[in-house]
Amino acid sequence: MPAHGLPLADGTVDDGILTCYWHHARFELSCGDTFDPWADDVQSFPVEERDGEVYVDPHPDPDLPPVEHWSNRLQTGLEESLRLVLAKSVIGLDDEGVEYTDPLETGLRFGARYRDDGWSSGLTILSAMANLHDELRPEDRRRALYTGLYRVAEDSQGEPPKFDQPSFSARDLSRDRLESWFRETIEVRDRDGAERCLRTAIATLDPEEVADILYLAATDHLYMASGHTFDFINKACEALDRVGWDRADEILPSVIPRLTEASRSEEQSSWRQPVDIADLTFDAYDELPDLAAEGADSEWDGPDGFTDTLLSDDPEEIVTAMKAAVENGATPAELAGEVAQAAGRRVARFGTSNEFNDWDTVHHTYSYANAVHKAALRTSSMAGYRGAFAGAMSVYLDRFLNTPPTPIPDGTEVEAPEDLREELLGVFDEEGEVDRAGELVAAYLRDGGDPAELKQVLGEGLLREDADFHTLQNVEAAFEQFDLTGDSERARTHMIATARYVSAHVPTRRSAEQTFTIADRLHRGEKVHEAD
Repeated sequence: MPAHGLPLADGTVDDGILTCYWHHARFELSCGDTFDPWADDVQSFPVEERDGEVYVDPHPDPDLPPVEHWSNRLQTGLEESLRLVLAKSVIGLDDEGVEYTDPLETGLRFGARYRDDGWSSGLTILSAMANLHDELRPEDRRRALYTGLYRVAEDSQGEPPKFDQPSFSARDLSRDRLESWFRETIEVRDRDGAERCLRTAIATLDPEEVADILYLAATDHLYMASGHTFDFINKACEALDRVGWDRADEILPSVIPRLTEASRSEEQSSWRQPVDIADLTFDAYDELPDLAAEGADSEWDGPDGFTDTLLSDDPEEIVTAMKAAVENGATPAELAGEVAQAAGRRVARFGTSNEFNDWDTVHHTYSYANAVHKAALRTSSMAGYRGAFAGAMSVYLDRFLNTPPTPIPDGTEVEAPEDLREELLGVFDEEGEVDRAGELVAAYLRDGGDPAELKQVLGEGLLREDADFHTLQNVEAAFEQFDLTGDSERARTHMIATARYVSAHVPTRRSAEQTFTIADRLHRGEKVHEAD
């Protein structure tokens, strides 16, 4: 049977239907097509009778060119949420030399169309896996794409499709007017009106302007949906960078529900009591235009201890230091990068005596800070500054998870691994080896280990697992921040942080990897099930 590599010779035939002995999947006998999509179609072979002898053509011409065949199967795998079909399609397309951006685009368009509730964790994972593509071993690039695609399929299964609102007919609307209208519709949670504004912006403005309007709307309120709103918007923009902004009209409106339906942190008591850090942040927002104008002609040289200030337990001191940075010439990207560094240290210093679910608390701040940093590199508007201030307040709120702080290993605790892959993957095979994972990574980098090799090993360890949404996000954010952080000691923090995070969340059952391995073996013509 195609889905499991089991022989059909023991099956039964009745009324032109072959039924598999093992899983009872049914196949139309003359062409091999299945009644049960999870089973996948079986190949059929032309047969002729000549003078009482039967001839079989073992190498028939395919009904479709291979690329068209695997593209069709990919669509079916998404529609039916069939992991095996998705894995076989990814492998088949890659073997045919198809660029990974083609199935990436298929997955993005499918997820945006067939989930009325909009951009989801599945689409975020798919975009994050595309960001990891060049950092992974060649064999793991297929796994990354498969991981993203099956998560999109699972998110969309059983969901109603999206029906589009059209853009406005007018094409002479200014950027300022469209931005104002869009932000107002988000303010009152008007999904349909927001979509019409955004589609008009997509049709008339440059991609950078469109992205900036979304970023500004995502920072009109504080740390929306625990940071997911900003991260999802940024991932949608990054995905369009890969497949082309000519697809923006199909994909980008899917982020609107993440804006209109999102929780707003200024409505939460933790942002109001005992210190009203929401008002503190909004007051800073009001000062930002003047502060930025004051620093426009200056170059900021971050003072020693700036990251320590961001990690302090005094929110007024944090905000004062950040305002001074803007006034002294800090760009949105520079300020956002400092906040991302502080958020990475929260993860690296997370105490394992905390509740396990609190790993997600520090992670949410980290993924948000990474998204703001990446957005600030795309567009230099107030959105980057505002996102950085909100991120810094979230870093402040996470302080209890570093009380007391776990020391960041400097690499002196253990011998640098001679075989990084064997040792680090071995640590990931055991539960609770969080500190050991951090120590190995620290020792490896201290002794001049190749960061590219480390990324490949971390990627391999991640993709063999049934990694949850946050673990997949965390590794991608750490790789991004490592590359963006010029100072080697500061950069190491991110790799140590993600090694600890991954170690806290593995091992898993690895069921997705088992499915991928079966697909790979079947594609290579191996017998998956046979007696010893």
